[in-house]
Amino acid sequence: MQVEICHHITQIKAVQWNALIENNNPFLRHEFLAALEAHNCVGKKFGWLPRHIAVYEDDELVAAMPLYEKYNSYGEFVFDQSWAEAWQQHGLKYFPKLVSAIPYTPALGQRLLVSKNVSKEDITAAFYPLLINILKDVASQLEASGFHFLFPHESELNWLKEQGMLIRHDCQFHWHNQNYRCFDDFLDQFSSRKRKNIIKERQGVKNAGVTLKRLNGHQASEQDWQKMAYFYERTFHEKWGTPTLNYNFFQEVATKLPEQVVLVLAEQEGVCIAGALMFCSDTHLYGRFWGCDKTVKGLHFEACYYQGIEYCIENKLAVFEPGAQGEHKVSRGFVPTLTRSAHYLMQSPFEQSIIHFVEHEKANVLHYIEDMNQHLPYKKSSK
Repeated sequence: MQVEICHHITQIKAVQWNALIENNNPFLRHEFLAALEAHNCVGKKFGWLPRHIAVYEDDELVAAMPLYEKYNSYGEFVFDQSWAEAWQQHGLKYFPKLVSAIPYTPALGQRLLVSKNVSKEDITAAFYPLLINILKDVASQLEASGFHFLFPHESELNWLKEQGMLIRHDCQFHWHNQNYRCFDDFLDQFSSRKRKNIIKERQGVKNAGVTLKRLNGHQASEQDWQKMAYFYERTFHEKWGTPTLNYNFFQEVATKLPEQVVLVLAEQEGVCIAGALMFCSDTHLYGRFWGCDKTVKGLHFEACYYQGIEYCIENKLAVFEPGAQGEHKVSRGFVPTLTRSAHYLMQSPFEQSIIHFVEHEKANVLHYIEDMNQHLPYKKSSK
């Protein structure tokens, strides 16, 4: 076998990389990762340096890993700033670290990519260990503090746990399609008061004269993407700090993955006032970005959640992951869902303290999920 550490995803053939992806996950696709790199959404400026692993056998890609050399913790959604501070306070280097994740994307997906022609036994007995050994070699060469798998596939995470990696816990809120025929069918599962709140919220947006449309990559125009890029940048400047994506990135992804893009635009009196961008796999919808330049009560929930739920019902998608955090999602039908990540520290002078931290965090998250489950809007028989 031949191993390559690639500083650009374009060093790997798109057709070979995409052949390793399950469920047509949009964020793992070669086109998505290549657009991030081509339009400087990752790189030195933002501290995400591509170091993708590619393993070949007879010139065929048989295993791979999306991987980045990191010099900060921005855009990860798994917060380790306290770890970095502890290293720094003791005169140690926490950065660089290695991260297997999709930049700025807290969505579940593969991190250990293996050919579908490989048996399940060989995947766990040979290919997963091979990828981890390569990862350790890269970490040693870079003098990295460790490596981290963020939002990995459940089967991968269970294997990583068996290898002794630290497992951190967090909570997101996901919507699950129970074979609903329409949005009203979904609302019928709510208690009366909660159902009325949703109906009132949606009607309020209509009464404000706001209309919404959903577009894929074929349908959205250059002007539509200019507006979405503007909304995205405006939101980051107002709330979250540093916008890393840009118009050229959005347009390229829409061109390369048109069927996997869902752009929701809101208009009032003929003027586009808000936008939400989502992506879909064969079974999942992923909410990603939102922005507006006019405040209309309930519009955020309509554009980011209700339009997404309707899209899932119409297209028979099983799960809607609207993004990280947000307790307000519970009353709108999203269920608290445990998410996990795996972490390996090359040398940890704080081993027992970090183990204690991870266990304490786990207990808090499980308690939080239990508490959130008490506030679900569904009828008792519909949970």
